Amino acid sequence: MQPLKPSPLSRPLIASLLASLCAILWGSAYPSIKLGYELFLVGPDDTAAKMAFAGLRFTFAGLLVLLFRCFQQGEKQRFRTLDGKAWVQILMLGLLQTTIHYTFFYIGVSYTTGAKSSILNSSSVFFSALLAHWVYANDHISMRKGLGILLGFISVVMVNFEPNLGITFSLKGEGFVVIAAFLTSASALYSKRVSRRIDPVLLTSMQLFLGGLILLVIALAQGASFPTSTLAGYVLLLYMASLSAVAFSIWTTLLKHNKVSSITVFNFLIPVVGTLLSALILGESIFRLQYLLALPFVVAGIVLVTYSSSKTPV
Repeated sequence: MQPLKPSPLSRPLIASLLASLCAILWGSAYPSIKLGYELFLVGPDDTAAKMAFAGLRFTFAGLLVLLFRCFQQGEKQRFRTLDGKAWVQILMLGLLQTTIHYTFFYIGVSYTTGAKSSILNSSSVFFSALLAHWVYANDHISMRKGLGILLGFISVVMVNFEPNLGITFSLKGEGFVVIAAFLTSASALYSKRVSRRIDPVLLTSMQLFLGGLILLVIALAQGASFPTSTLAGYVLLLYMASLSAVAFSIWTTLLKHNKVSSITVFNFLIPVVGTLLSALILGESIFRLQYLLALPFVVAGIVLVTYSSSKTPV
């Protein structure tokens, strides 16, 4: 039996370009969420409305991917091959990566700035390195990775430091964003495992749809109204759903064919894009001392943690 040919997605240039695209799309989500709260009239303390907004976005995103797959030949056959264990894994990933993760994320982002959220959420790279150390024999923490993790967590402290005030950190704001970052890391490792037996794009569509739908139902059960807005709000929602559909589909596929750390290195673009777009779209000031200090630290930390040879087995 001849060995399987490597996927084109495992080629460094292709993987790098696609991972960068995902990071740029996710970076644009930070100001989009803040703007979406304004357009959908979501109150600052209305947790149920925030969950409903997130749930609608990801349910729609899952449907977009699903519709795309339905037009592809043989997709119905893929559904028929899913057994009970596969559906349980899809549901588990949907709960972890969409329902629970984005509950923390959407609440956390609403209580802090878009720029600060994008920097804090980059700690997912460092959590990924720590988790991968225990899960994969070929992805242990080296001296360089250890230094990168240290720099990353120093950046988290820096971004929460306010001159004359000291450390400003709230559990419901910055704390929830960091918890969401940890859930992102755990989800990536589980997604890589599940995608070995389930088509990555099909997995993405179903986990987004089921996770988003559960989130929306929970929000409505808590008394939230179904999200409504103007045409501008619905256009923004379509963009947010589309970026999730595209980014998650590509990211899940890349994780299947590459080392986790060789892909997550491109997360360094997320805080940079998120910070710049938050300034451009929301008018947030990025020339704050803690941001100017934290960004170089977080970028250097991410590169040190995940810049490793891609020649070792996946």
